[in-house]
Amino acid sequence: MTRRHGYGLFAAMITLVVAVSTAIHVGATLDDGTAPHAKTVSRARGDSGNSVAPASAGTWVGTWSASPVGGEPGTAVQGLAGRSLRNVVHTSAGGTSARATLSNLYGTQPLTIAHASIAVAAAANSASADAGTMRRLTFGGSPSVTIPAGQQIVSDAVRIVVPRDSDVLVTTYSAIPSGPVTYHPHARQISYAALGDRTEDPYAAAYTEQVEAWRYVTALDVFSNEADGTVVFLGDSLTAGTTSSVGTNSRWPDVLSDRLHAAAEAGADVPHYSVLNQGIGGNRVLKPGGLSIPAPNASGLERFGRDVLDHPNVKVVVIDLGVNDILRSRNPKALKASSIVAGLRQLVAEAHGRGLRVVGATLMPFGGFHGYSATTEGLRQAVNAEIRAGRVYDAYVDFDKAMRDPQDPRRFRPGFNSGDHLHPSDAGYARMAEVFDLQELKGAAPARL
Repeated sequence: MTRRHGYGLFAAMITLVVAVSTAIHVGATLDDGTAPHAKTVSRARGDSGNSVAPASAGTWVGTWSASPVGGEPGTAVQGLAGRSLRNVVHTSAGGTSARATLSNLYGTQPLTIAHASIAVAAAANSASADAGTMRRLTFGGSPSVTIPAGQQIVSDAVRIVVPRDSDVLVTTYSAIPSGPVTYHPHARQISYAALGDRTEDPYAAAYTEQVEAWRYVTALDVFSNEADGTVVFLGDSLTAGTTSSVGTNSRWPDVLSDRLHAAAEAGADVPHYSVLNQGIGGNRVLKPGGLSIPAPNASGLERFGRDVLDHPNVKVVVIDLGVNDILRSRNPKALKASSIVAGLRQLVAEAHGRGLRVVGATLMPFGGFHGYSATTEGLRQAVNAEIRAGRVYDAYVDFDKAMRDPQDPRRFRPGFNSGDHLHPSDAGYARMAEVFDLQELKGAAPARL
């Protein structure tokens, strides 16, 4: 009994020492964003600069993302030097710490970020910050960082309480010309810019410039105890939410995120996942958007690793691609549905290689759109037949059936059409989220035989 008691006391002392050491290490590596440092570093995504997570229970998940699309027109020489760029992003999961990804993917020279900050917005769609949440972002302990052309970097983690379903402001300032600004246009969200270094200014007065785009910022991760994984939506303008109302977060992945959270809160047996939207207008499975390297509007196959696999704790991928392969084909009569299907299957194989489940979507009708013909309709139907036969995805959602007009299945149902016969209205996007079976997000990739 005495020797057992001695071993227990010794073990308790060791545990206490380890706990104290861990607490000291956590406090030293997780910057609160208030102290300046001298050095600069450049680092690839996935390395936050912190060797340990915060001491509370939880995990890193993506709470928001936007795929880099290209270089912003008019910025090829000067970039946006001398301006503070305040990006408004909307969270799908809350957390107690955060880190941001900044991209110079389409830059042609190094991008030096002199200062950057993060804060919870004081109100929806506002450039005004809740002053108590304003935090300086650092990179390897430094307030500035130089990102080489064609690369991106993840900031150090910073302690900040980020609520779910809230707007967060990520602000960057560059003092010197940087060349093309990597951006995501047609964001359906207004962001802001101000002259001078206003990165830690909580007020909106100086932010008089408005733009419907996200600049440099491509992802926001949070250390969360309410989500234990991430679902990534890979798609085109139908996923990006083109034609949805600006500033309302009415894209169908936004609506589905709300459904998923509400179901979990109600005690339903659904996954506790955050949602990332990786939709790009005009995106295809097979073809890039241009000939330069890296190509603007990179194809689904080209960007799958960057836009899906590189995010933290991804569990499921939802794919809605293929329409633009049909509509943007120079010669639809020479295009084979089997080529599109083969590309989709390649995406699925890459996801399965990482143990990820894949849910896909049938291609919605586009009768009345300027690219419609009997040939393009036949291609759409052929792709959908393969999806419905279970020869492409682990599971699928039948958006075609949910959105088509019963009286004319080649077109949208009245009320779901935004007016261009290709993109849904807000009601149409809501319908897409409504018919998605949340149970299909459960499980992993099929076991290999």
